[in-house]
Amino acid sequence: MKRNLYLKTVPVEEALEKYIDVLESGGGLTAHTEEADAYECLGRVTAGPVFAKCCSPLFNAAAMDGIAVKSADTRGASESRPLTLTLGKDYRIIDTGDPVKSPFDAVIMAEDVIELDDETVMITESVPGWQHVRPVGEDIVAGEMIVPGHHTIRPVDIGVMLASGNIKVNVFTRPRVGIIPTGTEIISPGENPSEGDIIDSNSGMFAAMVSQHGGIAHRYDIVEDDYEKIKAQIISALEENDMLVINAGSSAGTEDYTVHVLREIGQVIVHGVAMKPGKPVILAMVKGKPVIGLPGYPVSAYLAFENFAAPVIARLAGSAYNHADGAETIEATISKRMVSSLKHREYVRVKVGKVGGRFVASPLARGAGAAMSMVRADGFCVIPQSSEGFEAGQTVEVQLYKDRKEIENTLVSIGSHDMLMDLINDMMAQKFPGMNLSSTHVGSMAGLMALQRGETVIAPTHLLDEETGEYNLAYIKKIFSGEKMSLIKGVDRIQGIMVKKGNPLGITGIEDLAGARYVNRQRGAGTRVLLDYKLKQAGISADRISGYDKEVATHMAVAACVASDEIDAGMGIRPAADAMGLDFVEVGVEEYDFAIHTADLELPRIQAFIEILRSPELHKKLEETGGYGWHQSGRIVNI
Repeated sequence: MKRNLYLKTVPVEEALEKYIDVLESGGGLTAHTEEADAYECLGRVTAGPVFAKCCSPLFNAAAMDGIAVKSADTRGASESRPLTLTLGKDYRIIDTGDPVKSPFDAVIMAEDVIELDDETVMITESVPGWQHVRPVGEDIVAGEMIVPGHHTIRPVDIGVMLASGNIKVNVFTRPRVGIIPTGTEIISPGENPSEGDIIDSNSGMFAAMVSQHGGIAHRYDIVEDDYEKIKAQIISALEENDMLVINAGSSAGTEDYTVHVLREIGQVIVHGVAMKPGKPVILAMVKGKPVIGLPGYPVSAYLAFENFAAPVIARLAGSAYNHADGAETIEATISKRMVSSLKHREYVRVKVGKVGGRFVASPLARGAGAAMSMVRADGFCVIPQSSEGFEAGQTVEVQLYKDRKEIENTLVSIGSHDMLMDLINDMMAQKFPGMNLSSTHVGSMAGLMALQRGETVIAPTHLLDEETGEYNLAYIKKIFSGEKMSLIKGVDRIQGIMVKKGNPLGITGIEDLAGARYVNRQRGAGTRVLLDYKLKQAGISADRISGYDKEVATHMAVAACVASDEIDAGMGIRPAADAMGLDFVEVGVEEYDFAIHTADLELPRIQAFIEILRSPELHKKLEETGGYGWHQSGRIVNI
């Protein structure tokens, strides 16, 4: 047998790109799906987005041990004028997690209550409505996306999926990867080695790496350096696996048969890559399946596997490839003040992205019940026990949950909430592997201020200028005076009043809200700005709206509250109402757009974002959802 002399080696990136192109055109990267038990899906990759089937909490729940009271009845209570309450009539004893039912709407902690006897207590301070009450859907709202497609499922994801009613999950099938060690000199671990023998350590390492990257490894017995035996084993193993890794026999020795066998029974795309160590790599396709020949030296084998086999396995498993190294710690600028008690060491979950050449970390919900903050987090920073916290703008250390490269490819969005962002996040993960969208919901005005401070790349906004009746432009001109700014047009969406099925109160417009129990969006949210504008037009004072000061952060949270027994109405968008089975009273059409510094328009992440906004695929999904218009989606308006 002649030596396998390769006169020209191919650059690593070029070799992998060439190989992937051939595999894709030949059907060698087809990923299959199956339904899996949520309890058994750790490390699996979602084949599509997973949506919550129910809320968490399922009802308005006490956040503390104590007594449930009617907040209105506590007005005027003070140290000088203590108030006496009677069990059953004025309060009931409640434990953490218990339902808070009408007429009670607030909780007083046990330590703030003075017990007079078994039936009466005394309080020395009035309490606002909803104090120490977790509203229905505070953590998880039915209909919201729990995790996107092509997402590797973690333990925290399983917990939230189960809490949201998902016991079955559609995932990509783990690819079966056959591992064939070759070489007459190779012996299995545990055998007594003789002179010239080499213990097969590589196949065990490969099996672990296959599992690490989402596959199922099948190690075969060692095949001696015999052309026909190697050929027979490869053909047989291809019947049982989606992909093969052949170890040793890929170099230039006279008994290195692998490349000759693969040329006979399939197609060799690359033989020899420009990397050291690891040069003698074979990238082939046989019977429409990927077959990779790797060198025998362990370091070469490891590096070659990571560069070529791992990306192929990841694609077959439905995920983007990432080097699975240990957790990395980075320095990031904290975007929001974090106050902590001197009593505790606190682990704060954060979203992390790169904005203007620096990492920015945005704190997520810190409550013990906020399970979704673990799902959304990119990492965490530790506030030491002896510290009172960090100020906004301070540099902190963040330990990442995700690969640093994935963080760098994250498009940071802070601003108004819309389910459109979930759709774009899911599509970005599929169309642009390695890229993703980090969306933090703080309201339109807060998002624009975050953009001004350099904490985000885009700021979703839908702010109505009362004087001109124009959306967004006036606010951007005022806040960013003298700066070159642009607006990426998003969608037109219908805003309205969400009411219970059948509209029992007969609400037909803003003027009917004065007699309803209302839930509002936070200050600075575009929906709240629109409400205030409409109230002003109708000559209605906000004081007449019962619940005007009760705030939630998203449209889905508004819908969840309206679906409960405690709230009659709330402003929001039609898809949120539809998701919770509510009726919807249209108020008007608004423009939901994205503010950005003009200089950032050329960022690859932004170009991918704009491409998705303009895509017929997204428009079809919006049509199925209902309540949107997209005739301007992706258009750039320079300001």
